[in-house]
Amino acid sequence: MNNAVNDGVWSGSWVAERLGVGLEGDDGLPDLLGLALRRNPKRAHLLVSNVLGKHVPQSPSVVYGHGFRLGRRVRALLGETAAASAVVLGYAETATGLGHAVADGLGLAPYLHSTRRPVTGIAPAGGFEESHSHATSHLLLPEDPALLAGDGPLVLVDDEFSTGNTVLNTITDLHTRHPRERYVVVALVDMRSPEDTARLQRFADGIGARVDLVAAASGTVRLPDDVLAKGQELVARHETARPDATPEPPRGRITRVDLDWPHGLPDGGRHGFTPAHRARLEAALPAMAARLAEALPTGARHVLVLGFEELMYAPLRLARELEQIAPGTRVRFSTTTRSPVLAVDDPGYAIRTRLVFPAHDDPADGPGERYAYNVAGAGFDAVVAVVDSAADTPALHAPDGLTARLAAHTPHVLLAVVPSHVPAPASTTPERPDMLPEPLRGPAFSSYPPDEVGWLLRDLSDVTLEAPTEEREEAIQSGGAHYAESLPVEYQPSEQYQKLFHAALDASATRIAHAVGVVTETVLDEHSPRPVLVSLARAGTPVGILMRRWARFRHGLDLPHYAVSIVRGRGIDANALRWLAAHHDPRDVVFVDGWTGKGAITRELAEAIEEFEKTEGITGFNPEIAVLADPGSCVRTYGTREDFLIPSACLNSTVSGLISRTVLRSDLVGAHDFHGAKYYRELVGADVSMAFLDTVGDRFQDVTDTVDSAVKELRTEDRTPTWAGWRAVERISEEYGIHDVNLVKPGVGETTRVLLRRVPWKILAKAGARPDLDHVRLLAGQRGVPVEEVAELPYTCVGLIHPKYTRGATGADGRAVNV
Repeated sequence: MNNAVNDGVWSGSWVAERLGVGLEGDDGLPDLLGLALRRNPKRAHLLVSNVLGKHVPQSPSVVYGHGFRLGRRVRALLGETAAASAVVLGYAETATGLGHAVADGLGLAPYLHSTRRPVTGIAPAGGFEESHSHATSHLLLPEDPALLAGDGPLVLVDDEFSTGNTVLNTITDLHTRHPRERYVVVALVDMRSPEDTARLQRFADGIGARVDLVAAASGTVRLPDDVLAKGQELVARHETARPDATPEPPRGRITRVDLDWPHGLPDGGRHGFTPAHRARLEAALPAMAARLAEALPTGARHVLVLGFEELMYAPLRLARELEQIAPGTRVRFSTTTRSPVLAVDDPGYAIRTRLVFPAHDDPADGPGERYAYNVAGAGFDAVVAVVDSAADTPALHAPDGLTARLAAHTPHVLLAVVPSHVPAPASTTPERPDMLPEPLRGPAFSSYPPDEVGWLLRDLSDVTLEAPTEEREEAIQSGGAHYAESLPVEYQPSEQYQKLFHAALDASATRIAHAVGVVTETVLDEHSPRPVLVSLARAGTPVGILMRRWARFRHGLDLPHYAVSIVRGRGIDANALRWLAAHHDPRDVVFVDGWTGKGAITRELAEAIEEFEKTEGITGFNPEIAVLADPGSCVRTYGTREDFLIPSACLNSTVSGLISRTVLRSDLVGAHDFHGAKYYRELVGADVSMAFLDTVGDRFQDVTDTVDSAVKELRTEDRTPTWAGWRAVERISEEYGIHDVNLVKPGVGETTRVLLRRVPWKILAKAGARPDLDHVRLLAGQRGVPVEEVAELPYTCVGLIHPKYTRGATGADGRAVNV
């Protein structure tokens, strides 16, 4: 059942016949790879390696031998002198064991693998994104910070090299920190297209480094245009009758085995594994394998050694040693995984069965399902489950846990626990935690898909923060509270208002798509070829997602995108900046917002970045904001300077992933926390977040030519900010006797916010500006706010907040009155 060919059938034929997917290249590819279907919205197919020891149980000698031989080839390529100064880096979780084996073949190289398990007290030495993965963020957490600081060759090891995006992200991150002249990319299979091959060469030329590739086999994957949609439909159809092994009560016996693991020996390369560590492991392996052999039941002839997610190397070496000292026993090796893959019990499909169980190592991204593939039904006499001590939790032994699921399908389960390596504490206690939380992502936080945006925020969904608008306004203007310490009650649009939103969206989608294209092309042209988009939550978030979608639509780029909090008078979230600096080059960060009004946030960001650089010593962040619309003439990077209706300004959370405005309150947000926000799950019925994005995205194809022309014109124009908007606001503030520019909110977006969140006094509307103001007039009428037409107005409209507000300044019904 677990071989590449079953009864003469290739284990990729089932997918190939139904999706039209095919492998083209070296003759040995079908022996190395089968095919399965992902439960992943980013990529339909999964290349299933028959020699990696992850999804398909395989002889441990075969698994280890492939990696070791690749390491020998790298050593020959580099030569003895360069090989002696090399460092090997493997990718979590799939290639952690393969990278170890490559390092063994290389001989003298220390090894480190990326991880998705943050560790308190270890500062990241880098991080990067794996865009197509179900779980994308990688951390590099070497115990010795100097491990990656040398200038010798860096050898990057992954199981497959498909597009090269992950490798490019890695080299980009590390080359900025520690430039070097030579990189070697190692993979079991090189499946890049000619375009991706050329892209890697251009990238290498661009950074002035040599990048070589070593692979056991090469080829390409033939994908029809509709493969993603057909794959998703196929997964949905088979999920209802998926051949997961039906949960059964345990029948087998579960026994612990004490390996007597050497004290202080790391369990793997999560924090670094040196040649000296390898020598200690080699010396201890025979005795540890003998303990396993002694614990096996009499007559066991078919044994699986099952590793645990990133913990692949130690179980692999134990399995290989067991295979050598027990020649009459057929030993196989595989590991559990986070990857959700459809199982189909067919000889032509690579994943025949699936065991499902809950995560049992308290993962940083929260609870979730984990999987063991091709174990049920394989006829193993015994399974040796090898986990680290961090995963030896009650969840592992629960009725639905891994050990119980295994015991339902084999008569004997042996559990061997390897001590999790805990790096030595730093000599001094840090003033703040070295590890900040990973970004929040949908669907756990926000209605956006997880790849669209990572929220550098703290989830305050269970905290009551809303207060009536009038109470908030009085507290804010009296100085009793900052506006960011509470939230307004979310506006629930009437049916009439919802119709206005959809009509406005339909009418303006092409105009917005054009502005998205212009601002994104300007960013790619002038800021960074691979920018890290950082939206100012929350108005900037939909714009950041649209810019990310444009970059993928026009250039095939999969840009990282995060949302951070900035609060007027309090600055940007410094902890979010620290996280970004730890995971990306600050010079690649581009801040994104929806629009400018008078430019208050633009100034706030510049002052906050300057203060951050002084206090933290971290430089490189560019305080300029890229916006969709810049009617205030406050920035250089924009899609348009016209003040027009952007429909995302018409609503609050229901057009922004159901996320509230951000909150900064000392009793809820500690010194080492991200700023807070709420996820309004209860408003899902009114959510139009994806409808807004999809409607605008559907117009991208229509505006490509006009975008190209507009970008060419912008390159020749003087885009120096004039701050005309700020001067206009100052004039209006004095002319209307307000004497506080913070109570004057210029532009369609800001005026809408006044009507939705604050206590408005009056609305100034530019004479003749009708369609863009239909929703403003409707809201103003509902709240009893007068709309005054003004002939000479630099904006389409301006909202005036009630000056010196008290509840006595309104009528008995709470509506605004003229004073």
